[in-house]
Amino acid sequence: MPQIVGNRLTGPKTDLGEKGNPEYRSAFRILGRYAGPHRFTFALVAVCTIIAVASDLFQPYLVKVAIDDHLMGGRAEFGSVLAICLVYFGLSASELSFTYLQNNLLQRAGQSIVARIRKQLFEHITKLSMSYFDKTPSGSLITHVSSDTEAVSQFFNQVLLTLLRDGLTLIFILAMMFRLDATLGAYCLILLPIIACISISFRSYMRRTYQLARTRLSRLVAFVAENLSGMNLIQAFQQQQAQGERFEERNEAYFRANVREIRTNVLFNRSFDLLSNLTIAFVTWIGGKAVLGHALEFGVLYAFIAYIRQFFQPINAITQQWNTLQSATVGLNRIWGVLDTRPEIADRPQPLTIDRESIQGRIDFNRIEFGYGSGSPVFRGLDLHIRPGERLGVVGTTGAGKSSLMSLLCRFYDVQGGSVLIDGHDIRDLPQAELHRIVGLVQQEPYLYAGSIIDNVRMFDTAISREEVVRACERVGADPLVRRMKDGYDTRLSERGSGLSAGERQLLSFARILVYKPKILILDEATANLDSRTEQLIQEALRVASEGRTTIVIAHRLSTIMDADRIIVLRHGEIVEAGTHSELLAKRGYYEELYRHSQGKANHLASGLPI
Repeated sequence: MPQIVGNRLTGPKTDLGEKGNPEYRSAFRILGRYAGPHRFTFALVAVCTIIAVASDLFQPYLVKVAIDDHLMGGRAEFGSVLAICLVYFGLSASELSFTYLQNNLLQRAGQSIVARIRKQLFEHITKLSMSYFDKTPSGSLITHVSSDTEAVSQFFNQVLLTLLRDGLTLIFILAMMFRLDATLGAYCLILLPIIACISISFRSYMRRTYQLARTRLSRLVAFVAENLSGMNLIQAFQQQQAQGERFEERNEAYFRANVREIRTNVLFNRSFDLLSNLTIAFVTWIGGKAVLGHALEFGVLYAFIAYIRQFFQPINAITQQWNTLQSATVGLNRIWGVLDTRPEIADRPQPLTIDRESIQGRIDFNRIEFGYGSGSPVFRGLDLHIRPGERLGVVGTTGAGKSSLMSLLCRFYDVQGGSVLIDGHDIRDLPQAELHRIVGLVQQEPYLYAGSIIDNVRMFDTAISREEVVRACERVGADPLVRRMKDGYDTRLSERGSGLSAGERQLLSFARILVYKPKILILDEATANLDSRTEQLIQEALRVASEGRTTIVIAHRLSTIMDADRIIVLRHGEIVEAGTHSELLAKRGYYEELYRHSQGKANHLASGLPI
């Protein structure tokens, strides 16, 4: 990333689970740990739910009292009936109020937990070592931060609310049924095994249809994203029709899976409706005979029918949340998998404290050994010593180790042998935040964030004043560019600074260097993609930015490092030549061949040599 390398984010520790023991890291255990600070809120939610459910389920019982004790009992007392009506209205108002309060409390606590997980996840990702990003696609990390956290959010929006409210509703309904008539209540209990069989038989089939639809949707989205990123190739090679046919195949596959999922859900819901209607008919037949035989009051029968209508709704709702619960569980475990990943690069328990202002900028690579993963070693005992304030040029073919050398100095990776020292201090002993303020990095592709120019230069650090930013832009020659913009330094840039040229973005990255005042400056092919005229402007900005600093320039164009104090030539992880520009030309070796090629004088060079 073309910026002063730093990590100012600080977040809570993520050692909430027992690494390597998945049985201790179930979704409910994880959520339980996050829910701890909200215990009082969840207790209030439970109280509100009990009151809301009770208010709802007492309404049929109240109608039963009105029918049996007043209307059918021959007591024509208008005042008593009016009182029952007012109580009925009060129960309805109570249900509405406490349901509203319950939903608000639950969502506030739930979304606070999800926001905390999302923040903790993002902060943890920013602290992971570069080796992790080498192995992990950025798309999967985006999915963790967006889709997986949204799945956890749905747990609170849908699953937890349904389990709490509808679970209590079922218990209350059964209690009210047996309170009204134990015989009819026992008949209704016969339904529970039937309902369980239907739910179990449908559940596995519904899970398969849900997973199939989600898989085909992800393939469709991936195909669209791939085509949008390569739209220039599609149009250049006239592939619109061919890609359209491939899209149609994936779209049709998702359509069929989606229809299958909807058909399964409709069949499941209608099965419960059919069972509900059959149960109502059965209770009406049994209860009607009892009413006619004066063994049962009519109001009791009415209440029973009302409760049976309500009995199937929570069962259906709970079963419907199975897929959402699965999605939330999978999402939470995937998030935990990221949070459980420990950075390979970490600060010492007691890091070295140094005065940043006292740093002179001497760099020593002492017999370093390094390689990526199980691949071939990049360096085998490389020695390199850079004087304070020296301007060092680094050239070499692709894969020679130029960028690896800089990554080790920034401690994106740790050496596997030897040591890297700054002013005699092993960089592994320094806090990473301090190291990244000592070492500044400007890369080939300057990265600008969505935000104002002033915030991009100071990297959103409000401790850096506006005046410092303006002075830095003036020194590197970016001030005229900024002044021409509509809002000057308050002009808002789009992501990656798409409205600016490569040279303009690079000037702002040099201003960023001056603002952060690193003691060591690394330029990683910072002028590789610029035209000659723009390169001259950047060269002047580079001269200003490197004043009083140890500067390492990885060169793509040899003109960038011709005036360097010393130039080293890397080949297969070894320094094969070193000296000034004129000294290296006089040797008539590998550097002289690179120089001739860059000047257009070589007829043929081996494949892989840089331009």
